[in-house]
Amino acid sequence: MDILIVEDESEIAQLIQHSLEKEGFTCRTSRDGINALRLFQEQPPDLIILDLMIPGLDGLEVCARIRQKPGAKDPYILMLTAKGEEIDRVIGLSTGADDYMVKPFSPRELVARVRALLRRSLRQGGQSQVNRTQHFIVDVDQRTASRQMNSEAPETLDLTTLEFNLLSTFVGNPGRVWNRTQLIDKLWGDNFFGDERVVDTHVARLRKKIEPDPANPTFIKTVVGVGYKFEDNVSSQ
Repeated sequence: MDILIVEDESEIAQLIQHSLEKEGFTCRTSRDGINALRLFQEQPPDLIILDLMIPGLDGLEVCARIRQKPGAKDPYILMLTAKGEEIDRVIGLSTGADDYMVKPFSPRELVARVRALLRRSLRQGGQSQVNRTQHFIVDVDQRTASRQMNSEAPETLDLTTLEFNLLSTFVGNPGRVWNRTQLIDKLWGDNFFGDERVVDTHVARLRKKIEPDPANPTFIKTVVGVGYKFEDNVSSQ
């Protein structure tokens, strides 16, 4: 697995690189946001460890630009910051970060979070069927999803890894009500370390890609006080 470390403090960058390389990961480093984007475009990594306060472009801007144009890979992003206020975590997650760590941190915990993030895409194992509803087809094996509205031609959905897994979970269980904890367990497993509200962020991002009007969802409904459920007529398999 290839990891890009974006950190302007050389001692911290070296500590992260040493800890991950001991575990068998391949690491590249960048000390500023502009160079980080260049390295990402040249060879997209599997995961990015991204400091919030870096020169050039800050971590929030780098994260937002990567999520806008993910390229061949849509990497997981673990954001680092010296700030610990709740609002900073929410902002970081809302730009597309998958997890969040506050400095100072334990190298052992960092490695554990990296491993947990990289296992996320494997959580969907065991599903082999193509899930269909009236407007959606999700092929779990081929990792493809499409939507067909009314008489329009089917539209291939451009989803990130996590968005695909989330849609697959919803389409595979129409009508089921999911709370945040259940979705975290389904998609991320027991090694999830982030804020539960990251679920809301990814649901909002998925709605923007599949809903005719994301502000008034047709498919992914909010169940007040509980969580979310997917509504669409199920077609024959």
